[in-house]
Amino acid sequence: MLTSLQNPLVKQIRKLHSTKERHKQQLFLLEGTHLLEEACAVNYPLAVVCCTPEWQTAHPLLWQAACSRCDRVEIVSEEVLEAIATTIQPDGVVATAKRDEHQSQVPFTGLVLALETVQDPGNLGTMIRTAAAAGASGLWVSADSVDLDNPKVLRASAGQWFRLATSVSENLKATVKQSQHFGMQVVATMPSATSTYWEVDWRKPSLILLGNEGAGLSADLAAIADEQVKIPLSPGVESLNVAIAAALMLYEAQRQIREDAVTR
Repeated sequence: MLTSLQNPLVKQIRKLHSTKERHKQQLFLLEGTHLLEEACAVNYPLAVVCCTPEWQTAHPLLWQAACSRCDRVEIVSEEVLEAIATTIQPDGVVATAKRDEHQSQVPFTGLVLALETVQDPGNLGTMIRTAAAAGASGLWVSADSVDLDNPKVLRASAGQWFRLATSVSENLKATVKQSQHFGMQVVATMPSATSTYWEVDWRKPSLILLGNEGAGLSADLAAIADEQVKIPLSPGVESLNVAIAAALMLYEAQRQIREDAVTR
């Protein structure tokens, strides 16, 4: 059992708390039982799995499944687990996985989110979770957004990170134009728009453009959208949280699609 905080593996995993080290090592952290369950459910390859003896005893089947998918397993003390986790009260297990395994092909069909310079990992994780729940096809993020595999993003996604196609766009404007080439309508959220989001025909393949939490969507991206829409707000309210805005449009799209299916 690993008990020393000076152990080379412990030091290596602790470094993954920083974005720079995750990029350097090409690894990311999976923290907690639920995320590990979701990783195993989709056969996601793991690098290292560390757990306490108590966790191993309580989760024998998950432990066996994790062991079959990883390169190395270690039983660690509570002190070591707390050191390698980013959460204040970890539930007994922390794993690492390779970053390059997650990049997936986001299809240019169905309902897709495209996010420009989103910085808050909680917002990004929530949008991944909501997009998966609403039956979206995938999600793009611009290269200057928070990392898709930031630990807080994974936790906020509640495991849906493993189930939704997500990818980083090095040139979001080019990606948006490519979606139009494949026949998708591009819908941008703009406070100055005259149309509301429920006036859009969401039965068409659609790409929803959302911008930075503070600055909103850039003028360049908004200009190439096929439709600009607003979410009506009461007087004195300047804006909505970006994850809430995404949820409203995703579920309006789902409502229209289901209604259309029923009336056919």
